[in-house]
Amino acid sequence: MRGVMRLTLRQRTERKWLLAAEPEVLEELRRLRARVTHVTGALAATSDGVVLAHDTATVEPEGVAALTAAALGVAQSLAGATGRGAFRELLVRGENGYVATYAAGSTAVLTVLAGDRTNVGRLHMEARRSGARLADLVGVALSRAEQP
Repeated sequence: MRGVMRLTLRQRTERKWLLAAEPEVLEELRRLRARVTHVTGALAATSDGVVLAHDTATVEPEGVAALTAAALGVAQSLAGATGRGAFRELLVRGENGYVATYAAGSTAVLTVLAGDRTNVGRLHMEARRSGARLADLVGVALSRAEQP
């Protein structure tokens, strides 16, 4: 019972510090949108689907974060089962554009929504850079959570 209580308290502390990083995370999402033409939205979430920040107008961020977590699980399994190593990114192309998800360290993901005229190479380059920046921000927040 005490182990469960400690885990719950640790998760609450981590969530508090992750949410405290929201302004910096949101700023990174906005910079990404400014750097890539036709990006219509972006969100950062934990790998289990908790929204850290979002810059989306046309989609419900909590729903997208939950779907991202589900897709992440499948992508991780597929990469592992085929010997491709740890998850790095996932690209879905629909009739009206792209949904791309990128690893942001081991505990977070970046999901980007883009139109069908998006330069996918540019999207990958800039989103990978943003994913690395988000990983740093999340890492700092989690290290603060671990301090007494």
